Amino acid sequence: MANQTVIRPGLPDDPRAAVAAPEPGCPVEIALAALRGRWTTLVIRELLNGGRSFSDLREALPDLSDKVLSDRLAGLVAAGVAERHRLPGRPVRTRYALTPRGRDLGPVLQALWDWGAAQQ
Repeated sequence: MANQTVIRPGLPDDPRAAVAAPEPGCPVEIALAALRGRWTTLVIRELLNGGRSFSDLREALPDLSDKVLSDRLAGLVAAGVAERHRLPGRPVRTRYALTPRGRDLGPVLQALWDWGAAQQ
């Protein structure tokens, strides 16, 4: 009988997991960096519903300041999670949409929700 590797949930069978300290190249650290910052998950949630303008996002999240919204959008664009599109015409309009990488965060957010809901 061949020796089988036992894989336990949360413990990946990957040499990158055998580190003694967090490293920027760690897949978990990459995911956490993309989600960092208060309000980020809610901005992603809104963008999971499709492309949105800054005004659309501000209306959907009225307690979020313009500065924080701008910061979160810039961070998501820098992380490759969202794209910024300038639309032609006057006045200048900008639309934000998730990249395929950003849309892949949908199940991640759902898993975090499910875990948090089970803790209540």
